[in-house]
Amino acid sequence: MLHGWIKTSRWMPLIVTPLIIKLAAGFLAFAGIATNAGAQVRLNSSSMSENLDAIFAPLVTTHSPGVAVLVVQDGKKLLERGYGLRDLQSAAKIDPRTNFRLASCSKQFTAMAIMLLVHDGKLRYDQKLTDVFPDFPAYGRAISIRNLLNHTGGLQDYETLMEQPENKAKWTDDQQIQDAEVLALLKQTDHGMFAPGTQWYYSNSGYVILGLVVAKVSGRPFPEFLRERIFAPLKMDNTAAYVKGRNEITNRAYGHTKEGDTWKQTDQSSTSATLGDGGIYSSLEDLAKWDEALGSNKLLSKEEMQPALTPVRLHAASGSNTQPRWPANSDRREGTPVSYGFGWFLDPYRGHSRRWHYGETMGFHSYGVRFTKDDLTIIVLCNRTDLSPEALALKVFAIMQPRQNQSNN
Repeated sequence: MLHGWIKTSRWMPLIVTPLIIKLAAGFLAFAGIATNAGAQVRLNSSSMSENLDAIFAPLVTTHSPGVAVLVVQDGKKLLERGYGLRDLQSAAKIDPRTNFRLASCSKQFTAMAIMLLVHDGKLRYDQKLTDVFPDFPAYGRAISIRNLLNHTGGLQDYETLMEQPENKAKWTDDQQIQDAEVLALLKQTDHGMFAPGTQWYYSNSGYVILGLVVAKVSGRPFPEFLRERIFAPLKMDNTAAYVKGRNEITNRAYGHTKEGDTWKQTDQSSTSATLGDGGIYSSLEDLAKWDEALGSNKLLSKEEMQPALTPVRLHAASGSNTQPRWPANSDRREGTPVSYGFGWFLDPYRGHSRRWHYGETMGFHSYGVRFTKDDLTIIVLCNRTDLSPEALALKVFAIMQPRQNQSNN
């Protein structure tokens, strides 16, 4: 590279002056520093990967179901790895292409489908449930699409309705309840749990209905709309809303529960066939594409995304505007604040803004979080129920803290 600084000619001898010597020495010193810095970056990256790996490797054996982990910061994958087996019968290993049932992490895709219909001008957030389903009972006249998206609609829980004596024997692990049957159950009731917009109650019923709204308004089956408008454009080629007998899930992980010292495959329940609330399968590889698309607004503009990222406020009879609180019998401490948009929880963690969701269903736990200002995404998918993916993700966050503090200073 020094030849760019020192001109030579076969007709002229090379003249080396003290100034040139100093410049050359300075350049070599700079090059050495740059080389050492590059090696240090590589060392830090390798060390970080080892630290992250140390969280998950001890959790599995060569004969156990396991976990898949994605850690992305500043657009770079720091960890994308599977641990354990996706299927104990075949002993197939978990890898970045293994497809897990996302459970309630599916809700972000259902919300996006609704938002795309709003973008198309085919739907409005203030439209009522009875506008889409005119034969829905009268209490649906007060429930808006927005209420369903942010869990303030007050629909009764369909799993509770399934347990009523007249319904209890209708559905089994093999004869699973379908979305249309959820709608039929809700049509048999004549009231909700509360006036829409006055309380917050996490509602799987609401998101099943949203999936049906997408199908009704678009004229396309919900799984096809997702594929055509979200999965295919983002090249999420192995992500799908699973409908037994109609499509298959490649590289599928099967859910498991530990019983004593053994593992039992517990992959399906009577509620595993519903779609809008939790029926999507996806992998680390595809979810990385989804995360990148959200960060770069590939599907909707930044302005169009704002409703999804704006926490809901409650409107009591007095007209007050208040933040909702976790109700009794939830998995969070009763009375603590709830910050929820469309398919995302939005509360900060230790002063770091984030959007996140968890999922829990027969044999599976899932958790995905994006710390927005830190440009850090952590996704943890488990095909076993003895692990908390949220707790594991926050362990990852604790390891990432020193780097975040440096980047924030």
